[in-house]
Parts: sequence; structure tokens; C-alpha cells
Amino acid sequence: MSFKNLELSQPLLKAIKDQGYTTPTPIQQQAIPLVLQGKDLLGIAQTGTGKTAAFGIPLLQRLEESNISGRGIKALILTPTRELAIQIDESLTAYGKYTRLKHTVIFGGVSQNKQVQKLKNGVDILVATPGRLLDLMNQGFISLKHLQIFVLDEADRMLDMGFIHDVKKVIKVLPSKRQTLFFSATMPEEIQSLSNMMLKNPAKVEVTPASSTVDKIQQRIYFTNKPDKRKLLLHLLESNGISSALVFTRTKHGADKVARFLGKAKINSAAIHGNKSQNSRQNALKNFKSGELSVLVATDIAARGIDIDELKHVFNFDLPNVPETYVHRIGRTGRAGNDGMAISFCTSEEKKDLKGIEKLAAIKIPVVEEHPFPLDPNAQPAPAASPKRNRNNRQRRRR
Repeated sequence: MSFKNLELSQPLLKAIKDQGYTTPTPIQQQAIPLVLQGKDLLGIAQTGTGKTAAFGIPLLQRLEESNISGRGIKALILTPTRELAIQIDESLTAYGKYTRLKHTVIFGGVSQNKQVQKLKNGVDILVATPGRLLDLMNQGFISLKHLQIFVLDEADRMLDMGFIHDVKKVIKVLPSKRQTLFFSATMPEEIQSLSNMMLKNPAKVEVTPASSTVDKIQQRIYFTNKPDKRKLLLHLLESNGISSALVFTRTKHGADKVARFLGKAKINSAAIHGNKSQNSRQNALKNFKSGELSVLVATDIAARGIDIDELKHVFNFDLPNVPETYVHRIGRTGRAGNDGMAISFCTSEEKKDLKGIEKLAAIKIPVVEEHPFPLDPNAQPAPAASPKRNRNNRQRRRR
């Protein structure tokens, strides 16, 4: 199947061709016709399946063909993080460049002045994070009374990040007559309840369950000691000639330490996490995409929304303690038909996390036995700290 089979308009087909897209992904094949028909949609899909195009392309076509004239926001795309909001806005620029539609993005952490000015100039499509959206609505800069299409992206991440109450506040002010597109990688009970409240007779599209996402990416595990992780990372980057890699750490402090270590070894790298300014994070991401940076070190929340088709290597410097997070991380590579490699480091303390990951993915990750920094055979997991110390540690490590 090609995009021409999806009954898309010529302006959109031309823009899609400019992007080098030829064959729609499974979620695009299923979702685009349903959205064009005006149906509500429940999409269960991981990051990296092509879901932004799955809702963005038909959304643009429906609005372009709409007879409603005049100013006013006609579509709202609500997403949990600034990085993802910016990437969606960039995608709309690419897909909609031959249409007359205007769009903009708003998010917190920066001055609202430029965002407000763009809103005053008039936009058809607004991409937003919940906090800044509510702020500007309360100040009277945003009205959603003309809204035709509402997209809630990464609903489960909204729940994880504590935004679900803000989402419900937004939903209360939306017109009851609208098309709603609801996307989530997982469907915990509260997200299922939210989708039932928002959607009317929805069509359901479900693609790429966690295990099949994992199956498509080469994976390797290296057992090593915690003090040796940075040296092992440097060894693998240099010995394999890796020119571009995304490295995940559990903490902000850990991300900074890894980036500084690589920098001293003359490897262009940067860390992104919640303590970095928005401009710093965006510059680092831009430089990583352009190839100016070889390594981007990130915490999970900061990395949300990073979408780079050509990324071939993801490192789990620290294994996540939530197995689903491992799937989200490694899904950053192996996109758009490209090869992908996920390399993970595991200490004695992290073996329990590895078991959970392998159970979820229903695979045994191949172990690389021969390397310069093997795990001490006598190493044992550190004893559990006292409850008081644990609480203090959690406070210090909070991302």
C-alpha cells in the first residue's frame, strides 16, 4: 500500500513525498482512513510507530477541506512534554507546508510573550502542554469554542507525570460536538476510564505490542561493575566507531556525570533533563539531530518526544526499574525500517530489573561475555538501606 491509496489530497501527498515517505506504517494505514471519515479513534501504539503522521496528516486534510472560515482554534493537540509538543509542531510544518493552515506550539518553562503574540495572529491548530494551555486559557488568550478536533497524545504518560487532572480540566471546556483522537501506549484502568468518558463510538486501532517492538531491535547486555560503566561506554563508542548514540540514565546527576566524562574524552556530548533550561534542551536536541553532538545523555522524561529515524544506537547506562520504560527507551532506535541496536549495562544491583524486562519482553537478552570491564564474580547487590536513608536518597535523586 502507498499513501496514494489513502485518498489524501494532492498538497498532502506532495508534502509526504518531500519527506521521503513511500509506504504508510501499520497505524497510518489503519488510522488515516478512519480519521478522514470523522470517527473518534482509540489508538494504542508505542512511540516510534508513526502515530504523529497517523493523526497529523488526516487532521490537516479535514481542516483544509472544512467550510468553516474565520479565526479560531479548530484543532488542539495536547501532549505531556515540551519536547514532544515541539516535534509534533515541526511535523505539522512538514506535512502541511502546501496547505493554508496556521499552527503554533505553546509550552511552559519559557516566556509566554512570543506564544501569546502568535495566538493573537490567529492559528488553526494548537499544539500544547497542559500547564501552559490552562494558564493562557485562564488569562483569556485562548478560546476553544470553535474546536472541531481534539487529539490527546500519550495519555498514559500524562497519568505518569501527574497531568491527568489538568487534562480533565481541559476536556470540560471543549465543545461536546467534536472529533476526538485518543492515543496511549498502555491502557491502565484510569486511562481506560478517561477514554470511555471522552470518546463516542470510537474505532480502535492497536499496533506494535511491547514484545514485537523489542523483537525488531538487536539487543545486548553487558554485566559490569557500577564504577566501570562510564569506561565501558567510552570503550564501546570508540571501538565500534559509533557516531550517534542516545544514552539513558536514571537520574539528572548521573546524566551530567556521563556527559562530562565523555566530554573529557573528546566525545561531543550533552545531557538533557529537567534541570536544564528549555533553550539548552532544544539546542542539545538540535545539535544531536544535525550530527554536531555524537552522544545525547538523557533521563526518561527529558527524552520523551525524541524522534530520530536514523538513530542506530541506544544505551541503557542504567537499567530502568519499570520494564515498560525499557521498551520505550529502545524504541527510539530501529525506526522507519532502519537497523537498531540497544546496549544495556547491568550491575549486581540491577539484575532484578533485568529479570522484569526479560519477563515483559518474553525474551532472553544475549549477554556479551568478552569485554574489558566484566562484573566482579564476587560482587553482591548492596544491602538495603534503612528506610530513613532511602527517603533521603530518593529526595536527592528525584528527577
